[in-house]
Amino acid sequence: MYNYKQTILSLFLVVSSTVISSCDSSNTADNPTPETIPNSKINPSPPKKPQKSPTPKVELYSNNKAISGKTTNVTVYTSDAQCQELIPQKADVSAAAPMNEAIGKIFKEQSTADFSVSGYRINVKNGVAIVDLRISPDSKRQVSSLSSCEQFALFSSVRKTLISNSQWKIKDVRFTERGEDITL
Repeated sequence: MYNYKQTILSLFLVVSSTVISSCDSSNTADNPTPETIPNSKINPSPPKKPQKSPTPKVELYSNNKAISGKTTNVTVYTSDAQCQELIPQKADVSAAAPMNEAIGKIFKEQSTADFSVSGYRINVKNGVAIVDLRISPDSKRQVSSLSSCEQFALFSSVRKTLISNSQWKIKDVRFTERGEDITL
């Protein structure tokens, strides 16, 4: 009888230990208990930095309505490898926001490991498009540090794309960064 109880108790302990050890403790790791919260701010630990994604994401800062699923075809211009000329390419973009999506394709293509546009706005008034850029806070380089080839590839591509698609009726393009004029 003693061995029977001891065996059941041992089995119960093994099963309990297994169940407890297999519980996911990571759910509570981000929610510190009161005992683990430091009372003093003398030497706080630095906050964890989020992992960077390998491909920069360009976000639109515009007041456009939701994309309906309908598309339209526009011409997007990109630079050749020698930065000598702009090459036209047909692209299908959302019919609800064709201008924003076309320019987004250019910014996405021009993003590199050390320079990326994280967002932009396009405002058109009296035939003049103002493209306001947001450079990624993680970007190691700024607009002023771009080579003449990189500037050509980025700004000339956007300018030519906006002016050449006649349905947008744009005559001139200006560039700003957070509202401040960019001089090229």
